[in-house]
Amino acid sequence: MDEEALIARIRRRGAAGNLVPTTHARDEMDAESISFNEMRQALATCQMLEDYFDARRGSCCLVYGVATNSRPLHMVCTSVRSTLMIITVYEPKPPHWITPIQRGK
Repeated sequence: MDEEALIARIRRRGAAGNLVPTTHARDEMDAESISFNEMRQALATCQMLEDYFDARRGSCCLVYGVATNSRPLHMVCTSVRSTLMIITVYEPKPPHWITPIQRGK
């Protein structure tokens, strides 16, 4: 599947609420006070940063989006099933990220 089609599928599933965060993602949401709504909003505008097509647990990707409160979020997700699986979600911050789309050290 090409990148445009994949992002369109992720955006549709996010907008429809057709997503399930893993236990790890829910833990990260709690730790960083990320709401389900913020995650859905960020998915609606997401862009792909990295494609992990050969990941051990199946094809997934890192996407970046901005919630309506201007909060940037990164989500690792997979759309190989009928439900979008959110593997992890976090706010990109230094030192790992210089900007929301540029990796740090």
